[in-house]
Amino acid sequence: MELGLSYESSAVVAENNTAVALGSGDMAVFATPAMVALMENAAMNAVAGALSEGSTTVGSEMNTTHIKPSGIGVEVSATAVLTAIEGRKLTFNVGASDEGGMIGEGVHIRYI
Repeated sequence: MELGLSYESSAVVAENNTAVALGSGDMAVFATPAMVALMENAAMNAVAGALSEGSTTVGSEMNTTHIKPSGIGVEVSATAVLTAIEGRKLTFNVGASDEGGMIGEGVHIRYI
């Protein structure tokens, strides 16, 4: 496994991933939990091909900010870049954006 591994995951904002639907708010915008899940998915996939057969990763920490809302119908992309490896601990810089620019960013930790 090497530093710099990255992946981009995307989703379209729909009724089922809004703050209202997930119970994290009362607006029909991309929910923070949905953004975090998209970031985690990108991190998981960034290293999946570099793991030993039968191994996987599990998320253990997410430190993120959700900067601005994304409305229904907007495509959101999340990118994760592996920035540190400490034994079984993997650290990623994560970010999410839509057509208007950055909507969230942070640091995510996963363990093999």
